[in-house]
Amino acid sequence: MIRRAAAALAGAALVAGCGQQAGTRERSDDAGTALEATAIARGIVSDPAALNPVGAFASATDRVCVVPRDGEYSIGVSVDYGDRQHCVARGVARENGVLRVDFGGGCRLDARFDGERIVFPAEAPAACNQSCTGRASLSAVNTARLSVAEAEARAMRGADGNPLCD
Repeated sequence: MIRRAAAALAGAALVAGCGQQAGTRERSDDAGTALEATAIARGIVSDPAALNPVGAFASATDRVCVVPRDGEYSIGVSVDYGDRQHCVARGVARENGVLRVDFGGGCRLDARFDGERIVFPAEAPAACNQSCTGRASLSAVNTARLSVAEAEARAMRGADGNPLCD
């Protein structure tokens, strides 16, 4: 009799524990959402809805410019490793949490933009190779914001000597 009561009590505790765990998970999601909202409000985390990609971006040999164009953006990228090893691509981008970039000819990719950096995927589509010479690639382009000024973005030039964003 005591064993049955102990087993029933253990089973009830187990079921109650599962209920608490599920409840904790829901509260955790609510807490995470509240924490993120607080971080955005205090400026610790950028608000994805308020990010503006317009500007000039660069690192080492990579350059990216983004300027407004008819409800979307003109985007240009230049990668220059010297000795005729470079890429230059110009196209359009739409922003929807990520920059959906279309350089034409099937070269489409989603670039990550966090307010300070533009990062291309680790592997660009094969169609993007048409924009490159030698062993250069548009894969893993990773640039930091230099300026939010549209004029500076428009002044940026590619490895071909021409403006990246028109």
